Amino acid sequence: MSLDITGLFDALISHAQSIGHLEQVNQHEPKSAPEGLLTGAMWIQEIRPLAAASGLNATTVLVVFNVRIYKNMTSLPQDAIDPEVVAAADALMGAYSGDFTLGGEVRDVDLLGEFGQGMFARAGYVPQDGRLYRILDVSVPCVINDLWSQSP
Repeated sequence: MSLDITGLFDALISHAQSIGHLEQVNQHEPKSAPEGLLTGAMWIQEIRPLAAASGLNATTVLVVFNVRIYKNMTSLPQDAIDPEVVAAADALMGAYSGDFTLGGEVRDVDLLGEFGQGMFARAGYVPQDGRLYRILDVSVPCVINDLWSQSP
């Protein structure tokens, strides 16, 4: 078996698009400043085997996605920037929590941190192309059972 990265991206992007907050969602970290009012971007952050969940014949894997929500810091009104970004992250995290198998693509989204850091969001700022963006990075750890075969 191999990692169905396309299926995983499709499932995660589908949820991100369905929340109704993001104008666009990219499957990569943008190389230039996002043009939309509220934009999302998604990429792989980490892939690692899970010893505690693997058996003697197959390796279970943790795939961590990063979903970044961007809002231009020059947007008006300024007081609406954080509430908009947080509302989008809240809806996104709720969508992943509500469908924690991503339609059967994964064993589960590790919401509560059974295998390390659970799903979380971290706020910050990113300068890009002379603009400053308020961001929330949502970390989405996905557990995939028996992804790789083990043989002697």
